[in-house]
Amino acid sequence: MLGKIIPAHKLLIYSDNLDFFHSLDVLVVAEKTSLLLKSRYGLNNLAIIHTRHGAGDRAIGFNKASAGFDHVLCSGPKIRDRLIQEAGLAPEAITVVGYPKFDLARDKPAHRFLPTCEKVVLYNPHPSPHLSSWYRHGIQVLDTFLDYPRHGLIFAPHVMLFERNFVVTIDKLTIDRPGAIPQRFLRGDNMQFDLGSRASTDMTYTLAADIYLGDASSQVYEFLLNPRPCIFLNSHRHAWEGDPNFLHWQAGEVIVDPGQLPGALARAHDLHETRYRAVQEEMFAQSFDLSPLPSSVRAANAIADFVQGRKPTRSHLRLVGT
Repeated sequence: MLGKIIPAHKLLIYSDNLDFFHSLDVLVVAEKTSLLLKSRYGLNNLAIIHTRHGAGDRAIGFNKASAGFDHVLCSGPKIRDRLIQEAGLAPEAITVVGYPKFDLARDKPAHRFLPTCEKVVLYNPHPSPHLSSWYRHGIQVLDTFLDYPRHGLIFAPHVMLFERNFVVTIDKLTIDRPGAIPQRFLRGDNMQFDLGSRASTDMTYTLAADIYLGDASSQVYEFLLNPRPCIFLNSHRHAWEGDPNFLHWQAGEVIVDPGQLPGALARAHDLHETRYRAVQEEMFAQSFDLSPLPSSVRAANAIADFVQGRKPTRSHLRLVGT
């Protein structure tokens, strides 16, 4: 019953499999729940390496729990610096490896969805009720595109938005119900909905869209692999300017109401070229340290160096495997 609100089943998996975890020397994870193996179950000899996921700006990504890992792999200098300053990680406990997910997209062609539309907008709301635009304004956003057929809409939210009947967040305790997509939107020729397929997470949509519309999802940084117009919906009227948790909102126009969306769409291209393109390029460089050596190989080498007891540094990177 609790699984409808919190990941109770996932938590029980740890206690049911302690013998397995005891058998490991190193565990490599992309989330923080696995730290329970140390804090609750006493597996202090198990080294846990955090690969992180995404390259977003939310404070929860840099909380004190990050310091519980034996080593952390991160995508770029922005992440490294915040882990040191806010989470208290020692610099030697961090290796910058780039972004392995980009290796998957290196030769991936952009698929053209909704080909009859002049521009395609990706709407990518976050699940957290205190950050997401969905709960207050999502239906109004969809209604906007019903009346705006020149623009197509791909609705591909964070995969956890519709995963449970209620969404609970722990960084700022909130709960809300995402509801359902009204049937009237499912018949439109200029809309496509994906509530959690593989395409929602493998950059299919971030590569395909012409304009990004979102709020707090770190997927905007993946969208910036190819700089394009962005619009952010500040449904909660956060005082965001100067706040590092909303750094990504510097990449495009910020609006506070869906009524402003048609105007923002109309000027998105011009604003991008005159104001935001250069900002996006700088933000991308701070978020992702990419090199000719694939990020996945750099990450694998950093893990191997850690396992062998050497301090992982860029000078130790070498190609492993084939």
